[in-house]
Amino acid sequence: MGYVAVKGGSEAIAESIQRLKYERIKNGTVLDTRDIESGMRGLIDTVMSESSLYDRQVASVAIKQAEGSIEEAVFLMRAYRSTLPRKYYSNVIDTKNMFVERRISASFKDIPGGQILGTTYDYTHRLIDFDLSKENPTEVEKWLDSYRKTSELEEPADIDLCNLPRVTDMLRKEEIIAQAIEDNTPPIDVTKKNMEFPTKRSERLQVLTRGQTGAVIALGYASLRGFGDLHPTVGELRVGYVDICIANPMGDDEFYIGNIQITEVESYISSPDKNNADGNKLNLTIGYGVCYGQNESKAIAMSILDTDLETQEKKFPTQDEEFVLYHIDSVEATGFISHLKLPHYVTFKSKLDSIRRTREAREK
Repeated sequence: MGYVAVKGGSEAIAESIQRLKYERIKNGTVLDTRDIESGMRGLIDTVMSESSLYDRQVASVAIKQAEGSIEEAVFLMRAYRSTLPRKYYSNVIDTKNMFVERRISASFKDIPGGQILGTTYDYTHRLIDFDLSKENPTEVEKWLDSYRKTSELEEPADIDLCNLPRVTDMLRKEEIIAQAIEDNTPPIDVTKKNMEFPTKRSERLQVLTRGQTGAVIALGYASLRGFGDLHPTVGELRVGYVDICIANPMGDDEFYIGNIQITEVESYISSPDKNNADGNKLNLTIGYGVCYGQNESKAIAMSILDTDLETQEKKFPTQDEEFVLYHIDSVEATGFISHLKLPHYVTFKSKLDSIRRTREAREK
């Protein structure tokens, strides 16, 4: 692709960058990154998920620098992530030990340990609360103090939130869901190795969990509307914290280095049992979704696409792994679309010349 230089280009670019800063601070207000970190939970979770970097503080700085543009903030986070050394790989996490803050099932009303609604917008009225524009620190402190006192008076539930049984285990006992085969094959790291088709499931899950939230949800929705071949039921959705540990290079024990919040989804889809002799027995297949923070719609959509991409058929676009995996990456998609704003003088002139020559030839 050929470009030609623009006279005064470097000066114009420098002035454009100055103008960018001016637009961010022209009202004389300096946005505190701590306010973003504490008050923009959903935005931070989305940016961390798409950039595959769990750091709320860095995410808040990226959001401030990008003036709230998710795609630009993810680009900044991915670039920062590429500069970090990889000192360790964490041990495999068993999400059965998650400290659960929210846990629901759309498949069963009564589940072992009970449904835990937790923090969600699902049951709120979608009406603008204009009182938020008048919110002040004094009133907030009073509300928090009252809420905490009320919470302390409540009797703690006799439930171990770090050891809740899985809904899937109930169905496995009935042999409705096949026992999982343990596979300790090391996963392929898509940030260190380019994808080659056909991909492994470890690659697909990585790309899906760091995919652009809107794109993953849109393709999951497309699958439900008929551009796929399934309609799952959410077996269990969990939001909570899991511990991250690294192996001790000098022994068999491990070191705890912190915890992260994740959203995990297991969806159920009816499917024929291929191992059954008569081929008529139905079982349930599990679609899996997991992402940083509380990002439920994306995790559910991810579980749909995981199931779609596990099929060997390509009847629908959502079953084509090259179509799905190449087009949901935030940085790849944004970068390619944005490059159209760059100078294309030579290539466009070539198109014009071709059109003019064709017209001249027809007029002769």
